[in-house]
Amino acid sequence: MGLFRKEKKLDQDSMKEGVGLITLTSPTSVIAEQFRTIRTNIQFSSIDQKLRSIVFTSSGPSQGKSTISANVAVTWADQGVNVLLVDADMRRPTIHQTFQVPNKKGLTSLLTEDEFDFNTTIQKTPVEHLFVLPCGVVPPNPSELLNTKKMDKLIVELTKHFDLVIFDAPPVISVTDAQILASKVDGTILVAPQGIADKRSVAKSKELLEVVHARILGTIMNRVKPENTGGYYGGYYGGYYGAEESKK
Repeated sequence: MGLFRKEKKLDQDSMKEGVGLITLTSPTSVIAEQFRTIRTNIQFSSIDQKLRSIVFTSSGPSQGKSTISANVAVTWADQGVNVLLVDADMRRPTIHQTFQVPNKKGLTSLLTEDEFDFNTTIQKTPVEHLFVLPCGVVPPNPSELLNTKKMDKLIVELTKHFDLVIFDAPPVISVTDAQILASKVDGTILVAPQGIADKRSVAKSKELLEVVHARILGTIMNRVKPENTGGYYGGYYGGYYGAEESKK
């Protein structure tokens, strides 16, 4: 695959319009280690079936699913796995800002043009083995674009080129995009920030995902207060709960 754009060095200043990549800017930190733990737990949650495509979503907006999906993608790539991070949040895209890549062409281009042109849409990042597919031009009909046979074909083609494809999807309750994507991929992760996502919203999100027969791998609780963790997680990331645990 010819990906010609020269990657640039990323730091916290360059990412101020996107999300923080602590796994890249501070890889030895406690929080970065928690992202690696989350990656490992996701891997072990699906021993019987190799995960090739995963959706990260949340019950509502601004709950950290873009931050978590981006950082988990970095930790996976650090293992030597060829990872593609896809900005499927075509209502509030952030991946192009986080990784400082062009956003003129992206997922919407692939879903609206006659043929898949990965050379002009998929971008390199400073992280070896990690590539990103930005949103592209924000469309007026994201749900309609995702709920097509062309999207099915695109997922198949992307999983041929990459070992793992991670989709950053919109919140479940707000729009149907996450449900549509969750029905097409190997597994779904639900992000639930402590003190922000109430139990009813999380339960409703889980119910909506189950309606489309999504395979829910588990829940990530983030923004956990230090007093609830003994301060170990730096007051931000709590941990990963498998599908059975998340039912409790």
